[in-house]
Amino acid sequence: MLVFAGLGNPGARHARNRHNIGFMALEAIASAHRFGPFRSRFSALIAEGVIGKARVLLMAPQTFMNESGRSVGEALRFHKLDLAALTVLHDELDLAPAKVRVKVGGGNAGHNGLRSISAHVGNEYRRVRLGIGHPGDKALVHNYVLSDFAKSEAGWVDAVCRSVAEAAPLLVDGPDATFQNKVHLALEAAGFGEKAPI
Repeated sequence: MLVFAGLGNPGARHARNRHNIGFMALEAIASAHRFGPFRSRFSALIAEGVIGKARVLLMAPQTFMNESGRSVGEALRFHKLDLAALTVLHDELDLAPAKVRVKVGGGNAGHNGLRSISAHVGNEYRRVRLGIGHPGDKALVHNYVLSDFAKSEAGWVDAVCRSVAEAAPLLVDGPDATFQNKVHLALEAAGFGEKAPI
């Protein structure tokens, strides 16, 4: 079994926040791959299904961002999984909007959800970094990530989530670079490539 954990904050008030793009991508994966309904377990909303040849547990921790590791750790321990089974989808300030990158381990760049997961289970898990851009001043970051995407951003946000969902089988089977490249090409085809205005 693999675990794909999307990060965000629970509740309708946060549903369209920039910080919740991990939840949005997770929901797109569930829809694209016909997962069953989400239910409550491990202090999270979870759904189980199959992507490619692997059983996958999708989980959206409901602990609020800063305690995401408590939920993720509980699921990994229950299923006796190591960090190689874990992929975390999260917002990334240090990437421009509509950019998606994958890495294993590394720093948490001040992201409290990643910090919590690393504290609970260790650091060497795969991260799918979903670029949301930076407000330009560190003092503005808190309000920026907890504010909703603007209506003008809906096109690229939906394109990112859809492209990640369509390429999800490559998170199961393929090298990370192949997944990243497929997402990049899909975003370029949708008009959100490197040279496209956002």
